[in-house]
Amino acid sequence: MSLNRDKYQALATLLEQLRSDATTTQLDAPELRRRLASLQEFFGQQIVPLTDVDSRVQSYRTEISKQLRLLEIDVMFFQGARQVSTAQTRLQTISDRLTTLLRYCTAILEPEAQGEK
Repeated sequence: MSLNRDKYQALATLLEQLRSDATTTQLDAPELRRRLASLQEFFGQQIVPLTDVDSRVQSYRTEISKQLRLLEIDVMFFQGARQVSTAQTRLQTISDRLTTLLRYCTAILEPEAQGEK
């Protein structure tokens, strides 16, 4: 699982960087879309092909995939925001979604002893 673990760790790092940049530097919509596309590409190329016999990890991977699609919709809503207050609300939603994604990565990276005996 070491190689798989490294890939999930890399995904978590990318998510953390995006969340940090989205909340502190106030990324503009095109840059946010570009970063999200890069994140989705990494997920599709590095994470999806992994074969995990652990159903717990498979479940989290499915949830990560779903949350990434929802994040894409959140970014589209952010892009369409015309008022500053609406844009701020959308950025908070994006940040919350990224936090959820990070929690899923953390759950996968936790020692397998959590759910297995």
